[in-house]
Amino acid sequence: MTALPLTTSYWPADTSSPVLETTIGGALRTAAERAPGQPALISGDPDPARRRQWRYGELLAEAERGARALTARFRPGDRVAVWAANCPEWVLLEFAAGLAGVTLVTVNPAYQADELAHVLGHSGARCIFLAAEYRGSSLPAILATVRDRLPELREVIPLGEWDGFCASGDGGLPEVDPGGPAQILYTSGTTGRPKAAVLTHRGLTNNARLAAEAIGMRAGEAGVNPMPLFHIAGGGLLTLGIVQTTGTQVLMPHFDPGLALELTETYQGVCFGGVPTMLTAMLGHPSLARRDLSSLRYAMAGGAPVPAKLVRRVEATLGIPFVITFAQTESSCSITVSRPGDTPGDRAETVGRPLPQTEVKIIDPRTGVTLAPGATGEICTRGYLVMPGYLGDAEATGAAIDAGGWLHTGDLGSMDERGYCRIQGRIKEMIIRGGENIYPREIEAVLLSHPAVAEVAVVGVADRFWGEVVGAVIRASAGTPPTEAELSEFCRGQLAAYKIPARWLFTTSFPLTATGKIRKDVLSAQLADVPGQAASDRRVPAEALHS
Repeated sequence: MTALPLTTSYWPADTSSPVLETTIGGALRTAAERAPGQPALISGDPDPARRRQWRYGELLAEAERGARALTARFRPGDRVAVWAANCPEWVLLEFAAGLAGVTLVTVNPAYQADELAHVLGHSGARCIFLAAEYRGSSLPAILATVRDRLPELREVIPLGEWDGFCASGDGGLPEVDPGGPAQILYTSGTTGRPKAAVLTHRGLTNNARLAAEAIGMRAGEAGVNPMPLFHIAGGGLLTLGIVQTTGTQVLMPHFDPGLALELTETYQGVCFGGVPTMLTAMLGHPSLARRDLSSLRYAMAGGAPVPAKLVRRVEATLGIPFVITFAQTESSCSITVSRPGDTPGDRAETVGRPLPQTEVKIIDPRTGVTLAPGATGEICTRGYLVMPGYLGDAEATGAAIDAGGWLHTGDLGSMDERGYCRIQGRIKEMIIRGGENIYPREIEAVLLSHPAVAEVAVVGVADRFWGEVVGAVIRASAGTPPTEAELSEFCRGQLAAYKIPARWLFTTSFPLTATGKIRKDVLSAQLADVPGQAASDRRVPAEALHS
């Protein structure tokens, strides 16, 4: 066990739980041996008559059929892409690829032609499995416009023909290396091309297992999965965590708050989960009050900052503990997790402590020095969970993973003397106003405590005098919306003057990424166009720089 209290912001790896030499296919085989008749996967179609179900024995048998068909066409290590919204065949392909030793390249179904061409060309995918359409767009038609730019792409297989594909293979399956590449996930970004994180079988399976154990997932319980499968939480933590606890995954084809509540009631789901925007939508849905949600044991969120106000609201409304995971694609998903048994304050205001077998430290981004407990710096992690690197990009890999094996997450946070971590935001989102470092998360927490504020995003806005000023985008609660003057005065009693937003924007909805994260780059550009107070247009005395 780690000696407490900590004297520096460094958490050594807890080795009480081992790192297992497991693979994605092996995890499914183990589950099928333990509980072949246990429901493993249910398709959460909006039409109950169209819902399908696989028990663990059936899921393994079908995944093995798919794996034999893959083995007949491809060699271990070849890359096969999947381009579709959530569907059972996506999950079957994930396990089939794991059993066949081919590397699965996950593609955001919202991608358009150039984005698709980049991912398929950069990854060297030999085959793509794809859906017929996504949100009204024909995926085969989009692919056809760039097919001549993809000389390595040999086969295009519609997921609707999965059964026929599985019937086309025969023979044995290879031994799969736990340390070998299992999946390539392209990280979402708001600038430049996404980077291709290569993740191993060992990293994905152990991370999902250890997180599931920390959260308290149990055998035989159902969990509704609202996350996109191409995202590390959807195809990693939830899919592989549920399998390794022999639970039942109820897979949503897309997120819809009313459907999520219905599926939770129908299948007695134990987790009220998703990114914060999903949880907020479910809490505000008119069917919430009439649903029997007594099966819920915990709420869970990650993938975006979770406001303490939301945690307390969920716990008060549903009477269940809220757990938060701090995660990153490059770390196979979870780095820290709060536990259901943590205090209410720790559940609301921290992201918990590191998972077993996971080292974490907080460093000064400029010097690399490990900071004292409570100080804010960059969060770094080391261990089995860290990716081998970015595909074909040694420079980006070297910038992310240092010579000591530490992954520099790019996230700002702190660690207290007990090892509990807090997140302040991304380094690139830190606002520097007149030389002062400002952390948006702190200001967001204050504004969210105002009763008339439902959601808020704080961003930096370019300014000729200060370099940047603070901007806030507000979605008001029902009732009379607050004014800029009211919110400024509210902040004045809780924040230093230089942290109070200089630009305000009110909205009814936020621009989101496909995984539900707020597009702060879009908001910053919108705020830059807002007329009003501009510090650069006024003469400001020097002493005001640190007001």
